[in-house]
Amino acid sequence: MTDRTIGLAARSRHPLVALAGQFTAYLGVGLVAMVAHYGTLVALVEVGRLDPVAASVIGYACGGVVSYTLNRRHTFASDRPHAQAVWRFALVAGLGLVLTGLLMALLTRGLGLPYLAAQVLTTGIVLFWNFSGNRIWTFAVRR
Repeated sequence: MTDRTIGLAARSRHPLVALAGQFTAYLGVGLVAMVAHYGTLVALVEVGRLDPVAASVIGYACGGVVSYTLNRRHTFASDRPHAQAVWRFALVAGLGLVLTGLLMALLTRGLGLPYLAAQVLTTGIVLFWNFSGNRIWTFAVRR
């Protein structure tokens, strides 16, 4: 079975089982994207001496490229054309990016949390926004 076949088979199972499987796949892809995000963040802050908020936003964008590619193919097995999916993904990610920036500013500047602790909290919150937006809208099965 190919990854695409597995993704399509998940759609035919009980809705809650399919949702749990899809969310699990999303978390796996998210871990890979998180390595890209956090790797960029830490490199830019520790080596480049960039502000943590700006570095987080740049890292988020790097993770977004990884996330789109893997989620389109593995998590959602989407057949939506790239011309439709990319701008939808970008809009969901863009709103997530704004949320990331606001939360990082609040947690680091407002509450004084260390940037990595703030990033972990931010990631947890933005994760649910991104999964829901991409599942319901970006990669949803077209009717």
